[in-house]
Amino acid sequence: MYRDRHEEYVFAKDLNARLREYSGPRPSLWDRWRPDRVVTMAALLILIFAALILMPNHFFNPELRSVTLMLGALGLWRFGWWFNHAIRAELYARGMWPDMRKAADRIWDAGWRPRRLHIQMTTYKENVAITRVVIGSIVDQVRREGIPTTLWIGTGHPYDEEVIREYLETHAQDADIDVTFVRQNQPGKRMAIGLILRGMARYVTDPDDLVIFMDGDAAYGPDVMRKCLPLFAADPELQALTTNEEVICYGPEWVQSWLSMRFAQRRLAMQSHAFSEKVLTLTGRMSVFRAKHIISEKFVRTIEADHLDHWLWGRFRFLSGDDKSSWYHLLSHGSKMTYVPDAMVYTIEVIEGSGWTRMVENFRRWSGNMLRNGARAIALGPRTCGFFIWWCLIDQRLAIWTMMVGPALALMALSIDPIYFINVIIWVVASRILLCSFLFRYAREPDLKWPFILYVNQILNACVKIFMIFHLSKQKWANRGNQTSKAGTGRVAQMQNGIAKFQLYTAVATFLTIVAIMAGYLPMPI
Repeated sequence: MYRDRHEEYVFAKDLNARLREYSGPRPSLWDRWRPDRVVTMAALLILIFAALILMPNHFFNPELRSVTLMLGALGLWRFGWWFNHAIRAELYARGMWPDMRKAADRIWDAGWRPRRLHIQMTTYKENVAITRVVIGSIVDQVRREGIPTTLWIGTGHPYDEEVIREYLETHAQDADIDVTFVRQNQPGKRMAIGLILRGMARYVTDPDDLVIFMDGDAAYGPDVMRKCLPLFAADPELQALTTNEEVICYGPEWVQSWLSMRFAQRRLAMQSHAFSEKVLTLTGRMSVFRAKHIISEKFVRTIEADHLDHWLWGRFRFLSGDDKSSWYHLLSHGSKMTYVPDAMVYTIEVIEGSGWTRMVENFRRWSGNMLRNGARAIALGPRTCGFFIWWCLIDQRLAIWTMMVGPALALMALSIDPIYFINVIIWVVASRILLCSFLFRYAREPDLKWPFILYVNQILNACVKIFMIFHLSKQKWANRGNQTSKAGTGRVAQMQNGIAKFQLYTAVATFLTIVAIMAGYLPMPI
């Protein structure tokens, strides 16, 4: 990645400075809402109000009244669902979570420590400075908290082993850490994790030991272990948890804004889900499990060879999404899971090449993982999942199509009344400002680009998901050897791709037809 040692030094220095800044206290209200931001927000609101007052209001155009009713009903539903999440998030943060934190702190302050902590981490030709920061964050907390720890490192190349070994020999002599390198003999992160878990099982890991799953580009914030581990001692029914996350991005500024916005959305949603004592994913960046689950042969095989049997694509294995597989395994057992809002882990993203391409690739990976796991999770039913989490899984699929109703109606209205189209644009901007006013509460600092990024994010994400519904076997993951699912060759593959395209085009055409009929653009078929 670097042309010389100086570049490496500059990157490492900047990364450590940004971590110190992010790990510090949250900026005060005055610092977050600096005068320039207040002026920009005020100007934006004035423009919106001016547009609402000065532009003719064609929402009640008799020719488009049915469109307005559809948009209004859909808006009430989607925004009502958003506000429901916001209320639940506050109930968790102000009602449930403080008691959980107090109980965990009492146990920790009384001297409780896990018998042994196992940390499972995979890495593949990672940046040297990032690896050192990540390992350093682990060593610092193990040393300070006095926890006997085994560090299991899944690698695909000796390069990473040399960097980690050198760092531990230099900086971790006084920490109670055993390190085991597990060199994978088959490609892919899943196989690396599977080999590690088999090693843990042979190590005679105690069922009540705690196991951290993490990635090689995720650095611990202050007191992550202290904040997470005693929750298991305070609640014997708790089986897994995941933490808060923030992103440090080296790449286009708009990518940093986009990722920061997504993490703010994640915080709100995670707190809402945790109010039901479940979450919708056990994030691979940082999650903690009781060992009794992850050393079982069924769990290991799920991680190594999770797959889907599809009527069109046959049986295909998942490349990424190991966090969704581990989540599904625990969800299928009705296990209690939670989210720790005050334990922060920092994801370090280095964007090389086009930020737009990276954005689309991430959407394809995230959307594919969600869709491949969502259907089977829904099939577990509300009794196993809990009604709210089960309905969230259903809503994820409904939102794919409902998100596209507004743009479709607006474009159809453009041929009838261009002013109506402008009215819809004003509504979109105003509504996204309102939504982002909730997200700003979950952000380190407000970003006034978010209302516009949010809408682009929603539209692009829905489009990618619609494509992925009919191409579930199509997988690409740029990490760990740039894996790509085999598309197949010959007439069978051509037939499969042809059928998938036919389904996609038919579904989109059917969707547009139904929307046009409901809006009154097309007559109701007799």
